[in-house]
Amino acid sequence: MKKIWTVALLTLALILSNPVNPSSAAPDYARWGTLAVKETQQKYNAEIIDYKHIGRTQIKPKLTEEKFKLLVRSKAGREFGVFVMVRFNPSTNKLQTIQFLETNA
Repeated sequence: MKKIWTVALLTLALILSNPVNPSSAAPDYARWGTLAVKETQQKYNAEIIDYKHIGRTQIKPKLTEEKFKLLVRSKAGREFGVFVMVRFNPSTNKLQTIQFLETNA
């Protein structure tokens, strides 16, 4: 019984001495999401109203794609969606391509 308490106390001490705050860690796709927003704003000269990360796909060992859907509002007030596909090398984080695909919503 004493052994169980010792293990429990050591575990608690480790947890308290090294707290992890999950909200402070940026997700893996954050860098590419920022780039997708910036490039979409520049390409369409428009405001980004909403942003959603669709997912990550490994296409080849040295080619990965992050896909986002952005809701855009033009200066004239037109709202439309844009899928943004960002392809990069996951080992070097070097950008390969950015593709845009407009959608109605």
